[in-house]
Amino acid sequence: MISGLMNFLRACFQPSADGHVYTSSDAGGRQDGLLWYKDTGQHVNGEFSMAVVQANNLLEDQSQIESGCLSLQDSGPCGTFIGIYDGHGGPETSRFINEHLFQNLKRFTSEHQSMSVEVIRKAFQATEEGFLSVVTRQWPTKPQIAAVGSCCLVGVICSGTLYIANLGDSRAVLGRLVRSTGEVLAIQLSAEHNVSIESVRQEMQSLHPDDSQIVVLKHNVWRVKGLIQISRSIGDVYLKKSEFNREPLYAKFRLREPFGKPILSSDPAISVHPLQPDDQFIIFASDGLWEHLRNQAAVDIVQNHPRNGIARRLVKTALQEAAKKREMRYSDLKKIDRGVRRHFHDDISVAVVFLDSNLVSRASSVKSPNVSVKGGGISLPTKTTPT
Repeated sequence: MISGLMNFLRACFQPSADGHVYTSSDAGGRQDGLLWYKDTGQHVNGEFSMAVVQANNLLEDQSQIESGCLSLQDSGPCGTFIGIYDGHGGPETSRFINEHLFQNLKRFTSEHQSMSVEVIRKAFQATEEGFLSVVTRQWPTKPQIAAVGSCCLVGVICSGTLYIANLGDSRAVLGRLVRSTGEVLAIQLSAEHNVSIESVRQEMQSLHPDDSQIVVLKHNVWRVKGLIQISRSIGDVYLKKSEFNREPLYAKFRLREPFGKPILSSDPAISVHPLQPDDQFIIFASDGLWEHLRNQAAVDIVQNHPRNGIARRLVKTALQEAAKKREMRYSDLKKIDRGVRRHFHDDISVAVVFLDSNLVSRASSVKSPNVSVKGGGISLPTKTTPT
């Protein structure tokens, strides 16, 4: 009994190679080289599957599923929260979001006593402000943290309604059954903020009419100020507050001219979708998946294979496509270590959330056990045989 308890505690609080401590929610999944996965789990509205594969030397993607009470009070609304946080420049911002965004959401849900677009927007704003405080504190000793940021994709299922909130270029795709044909159609739910999209470039140009260089084509890639592809994020303070765009920040991040208003935005695009009985599942994933899989192809995979391990299957399919593009075998790609692996594919985080229409239609106040799973980021030695 005692030895079993000690093993459980060791698993819950195992420090990683980079000094970050991962808590008990990580113990819900399994690690296989660079692949983390939780093949199946139960949330308030159905089943779910999660998987993460690491490419960067330090995992910059973070992800979570929280299910049960969405408020600080037990009497508050119940539902499911899904988060995919695709970091860049380092892991600090995505980790911060993973630790604080859901707690901020619960706080504002308690204050408003319900779930709403306003609650979600306030949670994003509080998370952005919280990370700005971290940057402000660390700037004197760690100024490069001002150039760390993260995309942020969130889904909230509550009272038969799906809320999608997004900053950056992660994506949520719904699989909806068409009864007349029996096929399941892919419906993209999230709006992306990447200046490779012409409408996003036009938005940036209209917001900054006096800056002809607000979006620049650099090495055949469109970038904001020649630096970054996304137009909205959490963090990236060096492009939001001029006082952090100066020495000792690295010269490659510094702009020649000071700026008055923020260049990047932290205001999420939020959409509201009343769930229908024919809505089968939602795929939430960082852009590392969508680089290699079209929406309908991903939906077809989920529809045509067993639920158990389906997120891992999506990740594997994306890796097979990445290997094919480089004219190499998948088995050889798997042997490439983290860091070097980033030259072949990005970190990839996937959460597939199945919708049981009987559970979705239940009142949001129905009590259910709380579930908390956070993906990826397990301890890795310097050299490992990746998967």
